[in-house]
Amino acid sequence: MNVSIKQINRFFLLVTAPFVGLFIYLLFSLGPLHIQVDTAAYVPADTLKPHTDSLLKELDKADKTVKLTISSISKTSRLYKQTTSAMNAIEATAKSQAGRPEFIYNKRITSKLGAPIERVDSERIRIELYKVNPGVYNGYAMKVKLKDPSAMGMSLAKDKLGSSETTMQAVSRHGAVAGINAGGFADTSGKRYPLSTTVMNGEYLTGFQSSFKDLFFVGLNKSGKLIGGKFQNQSELDRLQPKFGATFVPMLLKNGQPVEIPLKWKQSPNRAPRTVIGKYKDDQLLIIVVDGRNENGSSGATLQELQSKMFHLGVIDAYNLDGGGSSTLVLNGRVVNHPSDGSMRPVPTNFLFYK
Repeated sequence: MNVSIKQINRFFLLVTAPFVGLFIYLLFSLGPLHIQVDTAAYVPADTLKPHTDSLLKELDKADKTVKLTISSISKTSRLYKQTTSAMNAIEATAKSQAGRPEFIYNKRITSKLGAPIERVDSERIRIELYKVNPGVYNGYAMKVKLKDPSAMGMSLAKDKLGSSETTMQAVSRHGAVAGINAGGFADTSGKRYPLSTTVMNGEYLTGFQSSFKDLFFVGLNKSGKLIGGKFQNQSELDRLQPKFGATFVPMLLKNGQPVEIPLKWKQSPNRAPRTVIGKYKDDQLLIIVVDGRNENGSSGATLQELQSKMFHLGVIDAYNLDGGGSSTLVLNGRVVNHPSDGSMRPVPTNFLFYK
């Protein structure tokens, strides 16, 4: 082991000897090392001081400016946040106050109807179903808030003139959440045609017919508002921009006042199943469907009773739709009322409601 270490040491001495000798030669042959410094490149301290002081002052000013700017930005940011918070609070209060009259009005309506037995609420529509039982007849009231005009429509049976289908068939075929029977009809040669002026998708189905006798038109305009009444010429109805609508007899309320019911409709029949539709001043709809056992006048409601009911519920415009065996109310996939025929009657038009 000792022999090996000595051999290694000798090897390194032999390898490094030339370099050590060269270093010693250079050290003694070159003599002392002299380094020259150019003193002209230096500036005296007393000359630099004014410049340094000026620079320090400028830096101090910049520092103060930066601190002031940061402070100003912080204040502005806090003020912006406070202003934004205040504006949001004002906006929330404004929205709350703006919606309060509608809320109060709706509470007045519902307080007269009682507690809903069923509800449907979506982004497009709100439906509340109530029982109506004043002691002389039984039925249902359906209050509808159209949040979107497209949430209500009218169907033509099988999309073909002369055809008919039940309200349930129309609801199912169009994927609606609710439906009621709409206008009257006339049977000809085994086919069932809508009565008088009928509008579908903004177009007159069989042309405009001037209102005569006790007929009226009722439907929705392009803004989603219930419109109706008697029209002597097409331009009068066109001004209301009807989107869809049907015809029947008679009107019950107009501009918040009862309309005289012709004696003929008071007596024939006296009591019967009925379907009526109306609107409140905030454009919510109210539909009442009354049950009856048959059409001989022994059960159901009179038109005067429904006129009075709608009036006291605060409805401003009300219209009587087709009744008797046609009266049908469908909601959430089932028939709510009890159609007097024992089964649903096929009709040419139905009003439909969509979620």
